[in-house]
Amino acid sequence: MSGVFQPRNRQVKVLATLGPASSSEAMIARLHAAGADAFRINMSHGSHASQGALIAAVRSVEQSSGRPITILADLQGPKLRVGRVAGGSAVLVKGQAFRLDMNDAPGDAARVHLPHKEIYAALAPGDRLLVDDGKIALRATTVSAHAIETIVESSGIIKDNKGVNVPDVVVPLPALTAKDRADLDFALDVGVDWIALSFVQRPEDVAEARRLIGGRAALLAKIEKPAALDRLEEILEIADAVMVARGDLGVELPPQNVPPAQKRIVALARSVGKPVVVATQMLESMISAPTPTRAEVSDVATAIYDGADAVMLSAESAAGDFPEAAVAMMDAIARQVEADPGYHGRVHFTAVSAGRSTAAAITAAAADISLAIGARAIACFTISGSTAGRAARERPSVPVLCLTPSQITARRMGLVWGIHAIVTRDVDSFEAMVAKSKRMALRSGLAKGGDPLVLIAGVPFSTPGTTNVVHVVRLIGDELKIY
Repeated sequence: MSGVFQPRNRQVKVLATLGPASSSEAMIARLHAAGADAFRINMSHGSHASQGALIAAVRSVEQSSGRPITILADLQGPKLRVGRVAGGSAVLVKGQAFRLDMNDAPGDAARVHLPHKEIYAALAPGDRLLVDDGKIALRATTVSAHAIETIVESSGIIKDNKGVNVPDVVVPLPALTAKDRADLDFALDVGVDWIALSFVQRPEDVAEARRLIGGRAALLAKIEKPAALDRLEEILEIADAVMVARGDLGVELPPQNVPPAQKRIVALARSVGKPVVVATQMLESMISAPTPTRAEVSDVATAIYDGADAVMLSAESAAGDFPEAAVAMMDAIARQVEADPGYHGRVHFTAVSAGRSTAAAITAAAADISLAIGARAIACFTISGSTAGRAARERPSVPVLCLTPSQITARRMGLVWGIHAIVTRDVDSFEAMVAKSKRMALRSGLAKGGDPLVLIAGVPFSTPGTTNVVHVVRLIGDELKIY
């Protein structure tokens, strides 16, 4: 797959989840045409055969379009669930006593099976257990190795196999279950670009996943546990990117605490130059309606104004009635926000730590130069993608044209703000770099005759980690004037 294609004319990326409503190659092509830059495969659902079919369909669309398309495999992570309930459900009333225990007999209004010994070891009196996405809240009164006695704090109906959240403690569970390890092996074998790690609690979880991945994909840590918030800086040191996973985060935190948490995650990720995705319930009403609510539009816009690298659709594109319209709406919101004259000022609300390296200084200078001279793009040659990523972290006022001989690198750029990646043969001289930059900028539509272009590269060429050149050229018809 290679080729030159028109840019999206926006900087933030759109990540769309695939599912029953978007499983055909024809629909995936329509979602891509509507604005999806990347696709999420939820490894919690389906078999490896069905997931492999989705991945193959995305690669077919990629081949047809000539545009690199990013695939993210989202691992399920450890799921804590209650057991069965006699008759399928039971009513719990606020103030009553309720027991969770290791007895696997069907539960009732007085007790239910909780088959996770790790919870019994971690929990203490006063800690909460939230069942079915927080619909039922329980407070532990006594805890033993085989039973947890609780008081019901919010009434509700408990049903078979509903999920359990324990927000007040770090449960000593591995971030990767046996299923996750099998899914990870499969995803790496079929060549996905990113792995998303669910229910991260500590940096050791991320380190273990990185060891298993072995460089075969980039690693995104989903921030959806209060424990992960407590150690966010350490997690960001190890992960390649993070996601504000507001679903479970919104269960384990009071709702009013989620927006400040989102702001903190986005700001911290941006300050250290790691991509950040904002996800969950962004256009939730579009699961069943052709248009979103005004509040949802404002929510998406806020994430874009804050400089998130990508915004994600979940059920809206995976199982909704209007998947194509949801992607098109996300695209339209992004374009409108980025057209706001105040956008460039607002997106720089947080200081970015440039670091002390030559490469960091060069990319920071390129962003300043592009603004000062009215350049149309920043072009860079990169093998690993690190130069393009450094340029994007500065949130320049123009797109970053990433020229790379690596298809793997080009695909990974689909979750990084502002990058327009093209797979092309590498260059071996300064003159070839200048000529190819001109040709690709013109052919992609990022620039036209008369426009200035900022170039960054490393000399010697084809050597990762040597970014040390910033250069300005002006396109004049078919000729190139250097100044």
